[in-house]
Amino acid sequence: MLLGTQRINSQGHLEVGGCDTVELAQRFGTPLYVMDEAWLRGMCRAYRAAFEQRFRESLVVFAGKAFLALAMCRIADEEGLGLDVSSAGELHTGLRAHFPPPRIVMHGNNKSVAEMDMALGAGVGRIVVDSEVEIEALQRAAAERRAVADVLVRVTPGIEAHTHEYIQTGKIDTKFGLGIGTGQALPAIERVLASPNLRLHGLHCHIGSQLFDLRPFDIATRMMVDFMCDMREATGYVARELDLGGGLGARYRATDHPPSVESYAETISRALREQCERHALPQPKLMAEPGRSIVGEAGLTLYTVGVIKDIPGVRTYAAVDGGMSDNPRPALYGAEYELVVANKAAMPINSRVTISGKHCETDTLITDVQVPELAVGDIVAVQTTGAYNHSMSSNYNRLPRPGVVLVHDGQAEVIVERETLDDLLRQDRVPPRLEGKQGS
Repeated sequence: MLLGTQRINSQGHLEVGGCDTVELAQRFGTPLYVMDEAWLRGMCRAYRAAFEQRFRESLVVFAGKAFLALAMCRIADEEGLGLDVSSAGELHTGLRAHFPPPRIVMHGNNKSVAEMDMALGAGVGRIVVDSEVEIEALQRAAAERRAVADVLVRVTPGIEAHTHEYIQTGKIDTKFGLGIGTGQALPAIERVLASPNLRLHGLHCHIGSQLFDLRPFDIATRMMVDFMCDMREATGYVARELDLGGGLGARYRATDHPPSVESYAETISRALREQCERHALPQPKLMAEPGRSIVGEAGLTLYTVGVIKDIPGVRTYAAVDGGMSDNPRPALYGAEYELVVANKAAMPINSRVTISGKHCETDTLITDVQVPELAVGDIVAVQTTGAYNHSMSSNYNRLPRPGVVLVHDGQAEVIVERETLDDLLRQDRVPPRLEGKQGS
């Protein structure tokens, strides 16, 4: 499975963005995250065009949790997207990248007072309130600043979308938002409307991630408009904005067939128009928050094969120089990936191996994958690692986090430096009482 600008070059190597991945591994070392800029920009443009052509007023907001770095913020800004952040760290990244605050949407189910104050001070465009506790806290924070916070209220429509249970976020039993069916959403709306330092703009919902079925999006959109109608009848307030979150899936395997961006936008836009007409509601501004589907297939991770261990009659393991510290998703919820042996991309596939990491756990990246015969030193490229791999990476076993390289038109530029061993110790401190006791 080749993605984006990937191809097999004349040397039989995997190439992406005009760069030979074997040469990238030699130049920058492994493990290494590689991001295809042409794919990133192409997806940003596809999303904007799909929604702008189908709906009167819309805004595509990049979900920064999928992959966030200063350079990614600049790309999203240049392509006219908004930026969804959910922590002080993500907000700080956007601000340091000079991302326009009016196009920043601040999320989070447990925002600290400091994070709320930071968002207010930065002048972010929208703060999405997630609970009654947060409504009260944001009102106090805004009042202390003598400011008005522009908010959306996150509600849960009660839809169990077909995806892994860990990434279902719109069902009733979830930590996110305020339930429509449980009767919590409407009182929260009334509380926001009664808060002098909060200005309500509309509603937000998000039903899940890595979705291939468009029906839940259609149902969720219609349910949200139904609730907008109930809200108008109960309070007189007419929502001017509706943020339907993200969730469209990416291809991790050749057998994956996620819907197109265009069909996704068409499903949501049609449902919103029809339901607004049915309830005689003015069409709100439509917002969507894609993340994985923009950056997922843009990324791959390069590893070097180290130990190859055959267990007769069982399986062959090929251990690489990374693993769950740079990609925890297989260990967390059984995520599946495909790979290309970068230096043998044109060679016949004649063996089966299990790709394992080097960590002190089972740490399996891909089980029983068909590959050309592997040798120590081969370069393995795991596909579709642009979303959640870098952002969820860790220093387990004190491994430095990999660097990130952006490739485009034959150029490779570092956008996140590889951590060094000294970086691992930068925050360590030794109490004075332990000084001078080495070797005791």
